[in-house]
This record gives sequence, C-alpha cells and structure tokens, in this order.
Amino acid sequence: MKRLLYGALLCFAFFLSGCAENPSEPTKWEQVKEEGKLVVGTSGTLVGVSYTPEDSDELTGYDVEVMEALGEQLGIEIVFKEMGVDDMFAAIKSGKVDAAINDFQINEDRKENYLFTNPYKYSYTTMIVREENLSGIETVEDLDEKKAGGEATTTFSEIARYYGARVVTYDNVSNEIYLKDVHRGILDVIINDYYLSKLGLQAYPQYDLVLHPDIKLNPTEHGILLKKEDYSLQENLNEALIELRRKGTLTRLSEKFFGEDASVKPTEPIQPSPVAWQ
Repeated sequence: MKRLLYGALLCFAFFLSGCAENPSEPTKWEQVKEEGKLVVGTSGTLVGVSYTPEDSDELTGYDVEVMEALGEQLGIEIVFKEMGVDDMFAAIKSGKVDAAINDFQINEDRKENYLFTNPYKYSYTTMIVREENLSGIETVEDLDEKKAGGEATTTFSEIARYYGARVVTYDNVSNEIYLKDVHRGILDVIINDYYLSKLGLQAYPQYDLVLHPDIKLNPTEHGILLKKEDYSLQENLNEALIELRRKGTLTRLSEKFFGEDASVKPTEPIQPSPVAWQ
C-alpha cells in the first residue's frame, strides 16, 4: 500500500512534465542534446511548406526553415527524413523519428495520442472557385449539389459533405489537375488551407480562378508533432519557438514563403468549422 502511495505521489510530482519520462533515465531532450541532432519527419512534397524546388536539390519551405531555425537556436543539427503523412504518425510512435513537421493541425483527437508544440502557424479554410461567378457559390450553403475536389478523409472534404457537396477524389494527382478541372467546370470548388490555396493559384495563373472573397471558416493552429511521452523535448522546443517569435524569425520566414505573416492569428472574423477535425 505504501509503495502504491509513493508511486502516486511521485507521479503527481512529475505531473507538469507529463509523468511519462522515467526520472531515473535521461529525458528525451537529454538524449537529443547528447547526440547533437533531432531526426524530423516531413513530406518534402508540400509546396511552400516542405518541398524541393525544381531548380534545386535542397529541401526548403516554411516548415523546413522554421525547424532549421529551431535547431540553430537549440544548438543541435536537424536531420530530415522524407515520408508520407501516415508514415510520420507511425514513425513518431515507433521512435524512428523524434519529431514531425508538415503543416499539422493541432486538434483534440490528435492530442489524445501525441504531443504538439505551441503553434508556429495559424490559418483557416478557404475555397478556390471560378472567377466569373464564384462557381455559383455565394455562401457555404450554396455548396449543396456542387462538385468539390479533394482527398476523401480530410476535414476539407468533411466540410464539403456537411453542406451537401459531392466530393470527387483523384488518384494521387498534382494540384494543377484539381485547378484545371475547376477552371474547365468539371469541378466547382476546392476547399483547402488558405495559404496553400494562395500558393497554388500563384503557381498556375493561367486558370481563371480566385479565392472566395467572403468564405473564411475553420480557424486552425499548426504545431510540431511529438511522441506522447516526450514532454522535455516539447518544453525545449516551445522555449526556442518563443525566442524565434521574439526575434521576428517566424514572421520573416512566413513572409518569405507565404507573402504575409502566418505566424500570428488572422485578424478578420473566421467562421467555426461545422465538423470536427478527423
């Protein structure tokens, strides 16, 4: 009984650090610091966030350079491993990578199984529509019976279905295919992240498409994904993020890749999402 009571008190004493890292063993941060490197999963395929430009062989993007700035702040090397999004979640749990960064939205479902750092990016959901008549969509209710292009299991497709749109999915095609099909009338709308949608339109100006001027919904916060037990790593990354924010590094990098400051919350009103993040 005394042993059980002692264990409970010990757990309480370490509650703020998660009561998950064994106090008799080196913490995750101590291990990372000793090795001098942090292994980070990322996709390498998300333009503006984590990608390799056509005229280069070096990985770049907002997320990539934020992570590299964190490494410099903490005095450690950042080693990226490129992999699919689903693989990143598994790699975090298995310890194959120490962290993952890939425009991950922070939400309650994910927080049940993983840790997140404080947000380094804020955004919201927008819609790409035809310029001529906004694809006949004045409000979200006008999505009823419209054709929305997207991946089957994302929040964006859930929003489309909620309002009665028919989600048309494609087999691993480029962003240009989606945009071209909206332009041609095969699709009516693409629902996606504001900053990524903005970059997509800038990359393919030949199509008569615009971001919907009035529809802004589903405010989002984006953080670095960590293993559920790695509270010491979370704490040190958060401290480094505070410094990057104080020095203006997050603002500078955001403006470099997005043309505006995604490191702060949008000032305009954003309508809450009607569906929970999956």
